[in-house]
Amino acid sequence: MKDDPTLSIEVQAAEAVCKCLAEVPFLVIEESQAEPHGAPASILAVRCGRRRKVLLVEARTSGEPRFAREAVNSLQLRRNRFPNAAAVFVAPYISPRGAEICRAADVSYVDLAGNCAIGFDQVFIRREGQKNPLARRRALRSLFSPRAERVLRVLLTDPRKHWKMQQLAVEAQVSLGLVANVKRLLLDREWIRAGKTGIVLGEPRALLDDWATAYDPARSTPRSFYSFKEPREVEAALTLLCQSRGVLYALTGFSAAARLAPFVRTQQAEAYLAGAIEDIAASLQLREVASGANVRLIEPYDEGVFYGSSTIDGIPLVAPVQAYLDLRSTKGRGEEAAAFLLQEAIIPRW
Repeated sequence: MKDDPTLSIEVQAAEAVCKCLAEVPFLVIEESQAEPHGAPASILAVRCGRRRKVLLVEARTSGEPRFAREAVNSLQLRRNRFPNAAAVFVAPYISPRGAEICRAADVSYVDLAGNCAIGFDQVFIRREGQKNPLARRRALRSLFSPRAERVLRVLLTDPRKHWKMQQLAVEAQVSLGLVANVKRLLLDREWIRAGKTGIVLGEPRALLDDWATAYDPARSTPRSFYSFKEPREVEAALTLLCQSRGVLYALTGFSAAARLAPFVRTQQAEAYLAGAIEDIAASLQLREVASGANVRLIEPYDEGVFYGSSTIDGIPLVAPVQAYLDLRSTKGRGEEAAAFLLQEAIIPRW
């Protein structure tokens, strides 16, 4: 069923569970009642032949790990009053990690997107593959918005470092309010830990995987050019020119990967430039082309792409995480190079 804002969450949860159970012809739903305590909860009674089964249903507004764990803990306490009952967690959408938490605790789950895994006695119902509802996509957009990504870059640069909120805001060059919002979203997914020493990234790989999936290279503005020179010659000339003119720039994609973790010989020079692309291209005698380009100059959607840049052989490169994101969005050889970069230059630093 679809999320209906006119109904209370416990009513929607009970209806979602009943809809799943209705697929089993030998089950009869006898009653459903709200349970009067703090959490949105209800009790369902179903009959299978002569046997009666009680289902404890608990709902949350999110199926991210933190909410799933809260619901599981609450359901386990409720089981003390109903030792033979089955427990069911319901949310608008239950993340894969949230589903894992339920399975580990022997708790069934149902989400309003249509995914479910209900098991008790001789009954087992499982349905998966339904996409996230709009509400989760909005949450992802806020976590991977340009300004929020600045915070993620800082955290992924050194996942073992503990950050105070103000310190993180200054380092990422964003507001304290934005850092607080990112912290909340990361805590919901259990990707960070918070304590007296600040916050520390606990699941860097999970964060990077989700970011790479959501990453949209189309936010930047690429320009494609052709040069008679080899990519390495273009990169060297680009370095001298940008340095002499004070233009912020750094190699990315294959150009960066070729130096960070050599994988394949690049056939194209790729670099981010903070403006001045027209003048730089003219000075390097680059010809803009629709196809057959061997130089790609990119105006970034946010200057956060330059965070953590390093210099190898006098040439600035974006941080390995940024190079990884750009390569992951390039089909074929780009995905292979990204995987190699992850293993050789990113994970070892973690």
